[in-house]
Amino acid sequence: MSNPTSGERQEKDLAGTHVTLIPVKAFSKAKVRLTAALGAEARAALARHLAEGVIRSASHGPVAVVCDDDNVAQWASSHGASVIWAPGKGLNRAVAYGVSELESRGAERITIVHGDILDASGLADLPIVDDILMVPDLREDGTNVISLPRGARFEFAYGPGSFTRHRAAARASGHDVVVVRDLLLGHDIDQPSDLPPT
Repeated sequence: MSNPTSGERQEKDLAGTHVTLIPVKAFSKAKVRLTAALGAEARAALARHLAEGVIRSASHGPVAVVCDDDNVAQWASSHGASVIWAPGKGLNRAVAYGVSELESRGAERITIVHGDILDASGLADLPIVDDILMVPDLREDGTNVISLPRGARFEFAYGPGSFTRHRAAARASGHDVVVVRDLLLGHDIDQPSDLPPT
């Protein structure tokens, strides 16, 4: 009997599962808003370190990384994550594509987590809900975590002010929203003042 294709294995593996989806941009292009505090190599190393922490914290279930960079794809595979290749889409379209791909492979719930959270250890402790769950950043401006049921038809709108837009998008999709404000999951590294003391 011949071996199943990679896609068939992925579909079987993800059927009925709760998958964590992490969008990761090229490490060399990440964290440009930290330029005043860190050089290019330090920014790339920080982006990689933070994303590795998110993958480790999400290892209670299947993890996928959506990306458009060869080095990130190799890095994700080396950490046990599946790779969803989404070149030239930008963040919102890449995440939407990743969600669609995971649903097509049978995922029952998908939690999108940014790769720049300082301490993502609380991911496994998030409440299980039927509708949409969100964790805003500490400024309640961005959206660090969005957890969606299968078929939510949610419109992603990352960028400044995304938390307000995402709550509106959830209501527009006909779902209730559970908001979890968490000091750790809300602490992303977005600007120099977010960096921990050295």
